[in-house]
Amino acid sequence: MGSLSTILGHPDEIYPLLKLKFAITKAQNQIPLDPHLAFCYSTLSKVSKTFSLVIQQLGTELRNTVCVFYLILRALDTVEDDLSIPMETKVPVLIAFHRHIYDPDWHFSCGTKECKVLMDEFHHVSAAFLQLEKSYQEAIKDIAKRVGAGMAKFICKEVETVDDYDEYCHYAAGLVGLGLSKLFLASELETLTPDWEQISNSTGLFLEKTHIIKSYLEDITEIPKPRMYWPREIWGKYVDKLEELKNEEKSTESVQCLNHMVTNALIHVEDSLKFMAALRDPAIFNFCAIPQIVDIGTLALCYNNVQVFRGVVKMRRGLIAKVMDRTKTMADVYGAFYDFSCMLKAKVDKNDPNASKTLNRLEAIQKVCRDSGVLHKRKPYVNDEGKSTSYMLLIAILVLLLAIVFVYLGANRVMEY
Repeated sequence: MGSLSTILGHPDEIYPLLKLKFAITKAQNQIPLDPHLAFCYSTLSKVSKTFSLVIQQLGTELRNTVCVFYLILRALDTVEDDLSIPMETKVPVLIAFHRHIYDPDWHFSCGTKECKVLMDEFHHVSAAFLQLEKSYQEAIKDIAKRVGAGMAKFICKEVETVDDYDEYCHYAAGLVGLGLSKLFLASELETLTPDWEQISNSTGLFLEKTHIIKSYLEDITEIPKPRMYWPREIWGKYVDKLEELKNEEKSTESVQCLNHMVTNALIHVEDSLKFMAALRDPAIFNFCAIPQIVDIGTLALCYNNVQVFRGVVKMRRGLIAKVMDRTKTMADVYGAFYDFSCMLKAKVDKNDPNASKTLNRLEAIQKVCRDSGVLHKRKPYVNDEGKSTSYMLLIAILVLLLAIVFVYLGANRVMEY
C-alpha cells in the first residue's frame, strides 16, 4: 500500500487505501470463467493496475469490450516500444495489426515481462475480440488501423515541431479517446455531443502529454537507444541536445523547458472538462474522470520540479486512492482540477519565461471550474491539512489506548503468577 512513513504522514488516505486494496482483491476474484477473457483480465491487472480497476467499474458488456480494446492497444505499444525489432520488420506489423486481431492463431514475440506474455499469448485476445458485438469490433478495428499507421509513421520521423508532437499524441492517445467514445456510443449508454471528436481527441492528448512529460528520464535512457518525444521546437529553446536536460549543470534550463511542456499540456484541460461534463452513465464517468484527475495532479507535481530529470515523479498511491474514492460527480472533477491548478499556480516563478502563459492557462481552467457553480460541493483532494491533523490526533489516541490495554493485560498476568 505504500511506505509506513508516507501513510502516517497522510492519515486521511488510510481509509481510501484500504478500500483500494479490497477493490483490487475483489477484481482478482471476479475473473470470468471464459479462458480467453480470463487471460485478458489477468493480463490487464498485471500491465496496468489503475486502468484495470477503473475498467472493472464498467457494466459487463462494455467492461469486456474496453478490456480487449486496451490490450490490443497495449500490444501495439509493445511492438512500437521494442527497440530490438528491426524497422523493416516492425513497420509492416504495425500497419497490418488491425488485420492480425482477426486471426486467432497470430502472435508476435516481443516486449518484456508481462507484455511479452501478452504478445506470446495474443491468440487469447484475438479470440475474446471475436466474441464481441460487430459494432464494437468495427470501432476497435478502425482505431487499431489508424493507431498502427501513425506509429509506423513516427518510427521513421522525429518529433521536431509542436505540430508533430500533437500529431504523434493524436496517434498514441487521441485516437484512443475517439475509440472509447465510439464504444460508448455503440453501447447506447452515451449520446455524444456535436464536437465529440475534438474533445475526445483533446482528452487523449492531455493524458499522453502528461505521460511523456513524467517519463523523460525513462525514455532518454532507453537501451539500446533513447526515445525522444519532446518536440525540438520546445526543448531547442533551452538546450542543444535533448539529453542535456538531465545534466545537473543545466538544471535552470531543464526546469524552464519542463514548465514550457506542462504549459503546453494545459491547453487541453478545458476540452477534457467539457468531455467529462457531457457524460451521463456514472460508470463511464468514473472510468474517464479518474485518469484525468490523476494527470492534472501529476502535472502539478512535475511543474518546476527538477526531480523529473533525476528520477520518478508521480502521485502517491494514497492520493490516487483518495481520488478514486471521492470522484463521483462532476462537482468532484471541477473541485479536483481547481485544487490541483491552485497547487500548480503557487509554484509559478514570475521569472520563468512562460510564467504569463502558464498563469493564463491556469486562470482559464479555474474560471471554468468556478463558472460551473458547484465548487462549494467539492470534496478536497490536496487541502486536507485540518483533517490530517485530526486523523493524526485520533491515531495517537488509539495508540495510547492500545498501549494502556497492553500494560493493563500485562499487569494482570503478573498478578496471576
